[in-house]
Amino acid sequence: MVEFRRNNRSKQDRFNRGNSRPNRNNDRRDSSCESRGECLTLRIEKMVQGGEGMARLEDGRVCFVAGALPGELCKVRLTFQKKDFTKGRVVDVLEASPDRVKPLCPLYGKCGGCSLQHLASEKQAEYLEKVERENFRRLAHAELPEDFVIHTGNAWGYRNRARVVFRGGSNRGAVPENRGASSATLEGSTNRACFGFRGEESNNIVPFEKCPVLTDGLNGFLRGPAATLLAGDSKRNSDDSRRYSRDIDVNIFDNGNGEISFYYPGMHKSEFDAHAVSHVEIAGRKIEADASVFFQSNLGLLPELVESVRKAVDEGLASGRSSDAWLIDLFSGVGFFACILQDKFKKITTVEREEGCLRHAKVNLSVPAAFPENSAASRDCVASRTSEIENVSAPAEDWLVENVVDVPATLIVDPPRTGLPKEALTAIVKSSVNRLIYVSCDPVTLARDFAKFSEAGFTLSHAEGFAFYPQTPHLEMMFVLDR
Repeated sequence: MVEFRRNNRSKQDRFNRGNSRPNRNNDRRDSSCESRGECLTLRIEKMVQGGEGMARLEDGRVCFVAGALPGELCKVRLTFQKKDFTKGRVVDVLEASPDRVKPLCPLYGKCGGCSLQHLASEKQAEYLEKVERENFRRLAHAELPEDFVIHTGNAWGYRNRARVVFRGGSNRGAVPENRGASSATLEGSTNRACFGFRGEESNNIVPFEKCPVLTDGLNGFLRGPAATLLAGDSKRNSDDSRRYSRDIDVNIFDNGNGEISFYYPGMHKSEFDAHAVSHVEIAGRKIEADASVFFQSNLGLLPELVESVRKAVDEGLASGRSSDAWLIDLFSGVGFFACILQDKFKKITTVEREEGCLRHAKVNLSVPAAFPENSAASRDCVASRTSEIENVSAPAEDWLVENVVDVPATLIVDPPRTGLPKEALTAIVKSSVNRLIYVSCDPVTLARDFAKFSEAGFTLSHAEGFAFYPQTPHLEMMFVLDR
């Protein structure tokens, strides 16, 4: 799930008002905002990582402005100040960008997500590409390829997976006067229950009637059976009934085929078995997961990533840069990539530290691909069932350090936002791996890791981006590295 950053708050440090340097950056103070934080009029230079606009104050510091677009002249309220930078939020747009639009969702600026709704959907990939090209140039001291492309899909109604907050029996803490709010009455109770997201820069719940980025299936589930199911669980498990007077984080997942699964901490096994497990059909495979573990949130765009990874694997095998002797899938989750590529390799190793993911990986890699009977692909897949399959529960860096990779294995890594641990990167460099497919959910750590791989002799053969989360600044990327 996308993680939404919160601005840290601290006591405001005032600027030195005796500064007599000429104002070259449209840095004009506005005393009308003093009660809520100092206001300045700023010209926005560019968009930076995280989707904020960047401006400069007359004292040389940069200001990261939420809700601003490049080229705009904005009245900005400062929310956070440090010695070398500041943060702020748009109070008023004095000169608007032609790419600015009215946010579709009435909860924009209240809910903690979808912070890029003020930018036209069809322009978001273009802006993100500029940001990542600059990041790569600055952090990796290299250029992204000219043919770098960002794959896009539906701008709304795309999100198959989300975490919502369920508040049973009380509306305390809900954002007041919220026209987008809705609450469902729990069966057998006069109290009201609501679903919502965490508020921006707070732990308040922002209730909603319909979230425009969620699939119709998830919105329908939350408006209909969700509260009843959770209330029913509390009645069946009376020892835990007190938890329903508090907030519960609930993971919900739409498998794209009309089935909704959900999970919350402390869920009883019987409920877990009945409501948490799901199956997704993609690329000829039926993949098992459950709502407690990570799975890609945009099933509509996911096939494009699968196709790009498959193409990179096939090119590596055809060129001899990698071998079909061994596929190593690090940070493998439920074995997603290994499952889809299963028919191409003699040996497969998945490495994942989360036990819940490992259980699904074992299931997913034990089921042959769904190809037409007697087809060549089916015969190849049946033959591959005699190959060695190994599902390892361990941190990827520990497994790499303890195991010698002395063949030109095909290596796929899909690490968390923190990127590759230093030990993992060092072990890959020392191994016999010549082609690495790096799937990243954080372009900044990807650029950092690429710089280290580049020093070790790897070159960037191909790069693609995937806008899995429209209306947010989040971008996933895939690099193909060769040596």
